[in-house]
Amino acid sequence: MSSPSRSAYERALGARVAELHLVLRRYFAVIPPGAVGVGEGVFESFGTQRRWLWPVLAIAKRCGVIVPGVHREVPFRVENRTEDGEQTATRTMKFDDGDWSMVDAVSFVPRGSRSEVGGEVPCDSQGGVVDVLGKPSIVEAEFAVDVVNGGLRLRSRRIALRAGGLRLPMPLVLRPVIELSERFDDTLDRQRVELNVDVPLIGRVYEYSGTFTYRIVSEYLRSTRGN
Repeated sequence: MSSPSRSAYERALGARVAELHLVLRRYFAVIPPGAVGVGEGVFESFGTQRRWLWPVLAIAKRCGVIVPGVHREVPFRVENRTEDGEQTATRTMKFDDGDWSMVDAVSFVPRGSRSEVGGEVPCDSQGGVVDVLGKPSIVEAEFAVDVVNGGLRLRSRRIALRAGGLRLPMPLVLRPVIELSERFDDTLDRQRVELNVDVPLIGRVYEYSGTFTYRIVSEYLRSTRGN
């Protein structure tokens, strides 16, 4: 199958992709066939201090979505691929008690189309992306995509839970707001990622932040040399 000419992020941004930092343009572009994007870095902080959430998050952890607890200085590795028109990512964190991986797949949602997450994309939207998280997939989140000072910013506008063949859109009163920021720090010469999850009437329930370096390598060389 031929590789798409533009990634989900590039299609969502349209001409505004030119506003991204050059490093981020490469990061959010299509990964060529036979190649993999590899990022390596450290999460300075990762998790939530709200202990009452930990039992629920333990279930999500088993599906590769989110991990309970509060963690500091966590080494991680991300592997990005373009597969069947989707941008897939596996982020592996190296915790003291062993490695854990978070998996997701991002696809494009055209302007005015009906999203799988529920409802139509607003007519004034330029399109967006849908991120399907977990293995098996248990969460879908639709995001508006923006460029701010050369960095990419995502803000959720719909979230749904998946159970078997069912999709259960979350009502506004309960729906978390997820904000993700990706930017390049020229001083550190590293890419920075920050994610915040806030719930109405509760506040911040999850967050992570960290920096990493990124390169695109041959899938064959990665598997044979382990780099």
